[in-house]
Amino acid sequence: MRWWPRSLRWQMLLSLVLLEALSIGLFAMFLTHMENRDMRDRDRQRLDHQVTDLCVDAEEAFQDQHPDFLAAAVRMVGGAPSVLRAKITDPDGKMLYVSAGEAGQVRLDPVERSVLGRYTGHVPRVFSLADGRWEAVKPIYFGYQLRGYSWIESNPLWDDEQVFDTVRATLIFGSIWIIASFVLVWLMSLLITRPLAVLHHGTRALAVHPESSTAFPLPVTVENEFGELIAAFNSMVASIEVQRAGLHDTLSLLDSLLANAPIGFAFFDRSGRFVRVNQVFASLTGISIGAHLGRTPAELLNPEVAAQFDEALQRAFASQGPVADMEFRGRYPESQISWTWLVSAYPVRTLPEQVRWVGIVVRDVTERARAEEALRRSEKLAATGRLAASIAHEINNPLEGLTNLLYLLRAHCSLNGSALEYASMAEHEARRISEIAQKTLRFYRQSTLPGRAHPAEMIDSMLDLYKTRMHTLNIALERKLDPDLTVFCFEGEIRQVLANLIGNAIDATSAGGRIVVRLRAAHRGSSGEPGVLITVVDSGVGMTPDVRARIFEPFFTTKDATGTGLGLWVSQEIVAKHRGELRVRSRAASGPHRSGSVFQLFLPDDESLAAHTPAAEQVELQNS
Repeated sequence: MRWWPRSLRWQMLLSLVLLEALSIGLFAMFLTHMENRDMRDRDRQRLDHQVTDLCVDAEEAFQDQHPDFLAAAVRMVGGAPSVLRAKITDPDGKMLYVSAGEAGQVRLDPVERSVLGRYTGHVPRVFSLADGRWEAVKPIYFGYQLRGYSWIESNPLWDDEQVFDTVRATLIFGSIWIIASFVLVWLMSLLITRPLAVLHHGTRALAVHPESSTAFPLPVTVENEFGELIAAFNSMVASIEVQRAGLHDTLSLLDSLLANAPIGFAFFDRSGRFVRVNQVFASLTGISIGAHLGRTPAELLNPEVAAQFDEALQRAFASQGPVADMEFRGRYPESQISWTWLVSAYPVRTLPEQVRWVGIVVRDVTERARAEEALRRSEKLAATGRLAASIAHEINNPLEGLTNLLYLLRAHCSLNGSALEYASMAEHEARRISEIAQKTLRFYRQSTLPGRAHPAEMIDSMLDLYKTRMHTLNIALERKLDPDLTVFCFEGEIRQVLANLIGNAIDATSAGGRIVVRLRAAHRGSSGEPGVLITVVDSGVGMTPDVRARIFEPFFTTKDATGTGLGLWVSQEIVAKHRGELRVRSRAASGPHRSGSVFQLFLPDDESLAAHTPAAEQVELQNS
């Protein structure tokens, strides 16, 4: 509504004027209606008295036979301001005297004649004419003789003037009342709008210059609720100022941490574009901070690394939760030196249910990865040493037998039947020594390049190495191996994994226990990729959930001084290198349930494994 004022003061004044004008108008209409009704009643009573007085004057004039007196009485009654016309007619309705005009020129109208025809009695009769006029009639008697009728017609203008005077007085009073109310409300509005204007000025100043406090505190000019409101507003602004200062300090602290933290930070929007990075991240990528903003990883980084970043962002946006400890690998294009980053992604929410950005935390763990690689090589040497010790232990027994047999041969120079038997036994033991040595060489001198190998042969060789130990502990061995299966792998590394799994199973199994080793063809559940599944089951002590959750952590061991805590960690790394899976199920003894552990090793038959091994790493392995 364009005509409606925007100011609260004028809205109040205009609303008051409209309300009072409407009230006075309705009151005037009601008063006019009541005045008209009362006016009709008064007109009837007045006409009744006037026509009765005229009849009395007419009867006296007829009695005294003074017609001039009757004419004067008619003119006198007709001259009253409330009377439009007074007249005297004979019994037949012929006009005898009239207060205005000639008697011969005035005639009764049809309504008057119809009333005259139905009129009987001596009581005055009042009836209405057209245009709101009223008229009264009464018969004139002289003795018992009807001499005529007296007629009195009311003046409608006089009635309207009476009503108009009442309405005019009402309007004058209403106007005075509206003006007085207007002045009163104007003064009251000043008490309301002035503090509101102060508040309005303060809010506008806060909106235009939110960080400026020159307009505050606002003056408190009244001592009422508005004064309390202004004081509360001043307190709120002061509190906002304190919070803003604290927020600025926090933002400065966060900016300082982001800029000087020893790890890389990067933030991405839902389109996968850089929103902000710190200097450490820019140093890792070798690209300036400004060049990152508004760009995607695919536009700045090599495709392999960019794909890893895109995968991390998609996982964080899809799960709306953190994605921790993803390992990114690559090479610097200039020096071709390999690097390793440990990357974590976490969602950044602006609303409880809305993820707006994803933050990336990057740690350069290249040196740690190199140290881990060296540690894996050391573990390989340690495993080789342990195998060599086992082989030496196995060689000891046949050598002892051979020594005894040689002694017997020296004691009995003539070779009889027994001597020949001993000689054959010596030959058998010698062959056994040769076999053990060959297995040791096959384990240690493996090719550094992947190739097709027989898992059954590898498992048999590992079991043969531990055969005497299992025999000593009276451990029952059950093997179910498919000898025709082959798999493309690093044979030496897989032998190391098998040695760890079988050795751990023997360590966990007490005397009289049982170990089951199975080999069968299998497929990866998620993709259906073909491969082999090696299962090592023992009836040992089992593992609690806490231990089972940490067995793949480096340097975690339950063997005290006899364990290094690196076997399963290295084994998991080797399996990951082969893109395989190493799963474990274990249960410690509790009540009637038996204890034991199940390790399942899935190796995919992937001949592209050689293509995934960098050429420099292959040369390094061959030279080692």
